[in-house]
Amino acid sequence: MDNLPLYIPVLFVITTMLSFLFIAKAFRFSKMAVAIILAWLMVQAVIASTGFYTNTSSLPPRFLLAILPPFAAIILLFNSVKGKEIIDFLPCGTLTLLHIVRVPVEITLLLLFFHKTIPIEMTFEGRNVDIISGITAPAVYYFGFVTRKMKPALIITWNVLCILLLINIVVTAILSVQFPFQQFGFEQPNIAVLHAPYIWLPCFIVPSVLFSHLVVIRQMSKGVSAAGSQHHFPHL
Repeated sequence: MDNLPLYIPVLFVITTMLSFLFIAKAFRFSKMAVAIILAWLMVQAVIASTGFYTNTSSLPPRFLLAILPPFAAIILLFNSVKGKEIIDFLPCGTLTLLHIVRVPVEITLLLLFFHKTIPIEMTFEGRNVDIISGITAPAVYYFGFVTRKMKPALIITWNVLCILLLINIVVTAILSVQFPFQQFGFEQPNIAVLHAPYIWLPCFIVPSVLFSHLVVIRQMSKGVSAAGSQHHFPHL
């Protein structure tokens, strides 16, 4: 990992910061939300830099420390009264545009494959076609939330399909790590995401992408057509 060209981690850090800006904007740059996210990113970067996650034989897997908290936070938001109140004020347009980060993410993954730190299955030359979500996101944003020519049912369908693409790469990535249940990448396992800054992919970018999809699906399903336009954003 130390021999990677500088432009690869720089590209990924920029991609992560772009993801952060979209989420922060969706939350109206709430001081609490910004502080929590930045603290989480820094904590995970420090932990990963120590090599903590490279021990893949421990039980339970240490990697759970990186992925369980954000997904637990998503579950909490969607299953609490306050959380639902916050979710219904988030702007669907901003959360849809967030998915453009999936393009530089896929480029980063391809570069990591070229430098033998992830298997080909995790790239769009292998099993990963998640880049489609990033490429189509601007069109969905424009026709769904600017001109409003795209029907809510079609927006929901796009989000569901993109979640399936996300699940595909997440499962592939997990099964490519040298865990006891590894299924892919035996010649070149997935080692990149166990290190900083790439730990931010599973611990922040993936949960952010999933969260954005779920928020839009919820709002479209409820018919909250003016989501995010309210003047009084709930306090966190």
